[in-house]
Amino acid sequence: MQLHARKTMKLHHGISLIDGFDFGVSGRTGAYVIEADELTIVETGPSPSVPYIKKGLETMGYALTDVQHIIVTHVHLDHAGGAGRLLEFCPNALLYVHPRGKRHLIDPKKLAAGARAIYGERFSELYDPIVPADEDRIVEKTEGDTLQISEGRVLEFWDTPGHAKHHLAIYDPLSNGMFTGDTAGIQYEQLFPHGLDFFLPTTSPNHFDPEAMIASIQRFRDKQLDYIYFGHFGETDLVEEALSQVESWLHLFVKEGEAAFAEGQGYDEIANRLLKHVQSELREQGIDDAHEVYQMIHIDLQLDALGMVDYLQKK
Repeated sequence: MQLHARKTMKLHHGISLIDGFDFGVSGRTGAYVIEADELTIVETGPSPSVPYIKKGLETMGYALTDVQHIIVTHVHLDHAGGAGRLLEFCPNALLYVHPRGKRHLIDPKKLAAGARAIYGERFSELYDPIVPADEDRIVEKTEGDTLQISEGRVLEFWDTPGHAKHHLAIYDPLSNGMFTGDTAGIQYEQLFPHGLDFFLPTTSPNHFDPEAMIASIQRFRDKQLDYIYFGHFGETDLVEEALSQVESWLHLFVKEGEAAFAEGQGYDEIANRLLKHVQSELREQGIDDAHEVYQMIHIDLQLDALGMVDYLQKK
């Protein structure tokens, strides 16, 4: 496998981020590494990202045998599709997941089938191999549970539905930061060179629940965090700005989804409506419609629209 130029970013408080080059592009997903007495990884990304994690750890002076804890925020393949494979390569590690997600890591066929239906011929390129995780090495974590990774550093697990029912957020008291997975939305770091901090919610299928998402976002706000560590992608210290943008866009997403759905329109029309709003906002910020960020935004909005339709059909 030909790896892209490695991108490992040292953040702060012993936290680093290894770019996983999901979809073959930089800044899509990544694995967070917490350098503590017990080396910890938060998020694995899909299986094609595992070699990047290995190389990133090597640049930091670690081997896969040094990893003791692997945590996934939820079991969607772009966050945990590589969990079983990484666990095989990390013989001294345990894997931590929400109780609702455990069975999908043990038997990922249902998750794979759902993703295959969306991505078709690209599925193998994006997600294979999906390796079942060893049940004996999986630990369930939910609201109120903790994990001590060094003296004075105890991670806290939060049950944070909205994006998925099997979703955890992980609070790190040392940095006063939260690993939010997808519940607090997506950060588009491709816009950083333009001085723009831009965040959107992610409403992909099939557990999207806007009321639960807003409640989880409010919990993040109440914690008065110093940092958010996004699943997509990277950190921000503009916590209130990020949460406010995501919440505002979420209301708009639901409003447009409901309007299109009431008119008998499908997910394509919903995605188009959302795209027009995003383009309008970014044009006002000086971002051209041909900007590379749309490579990801187009994909994200298609998935968002699928989740919206699923939610509205159930509603």
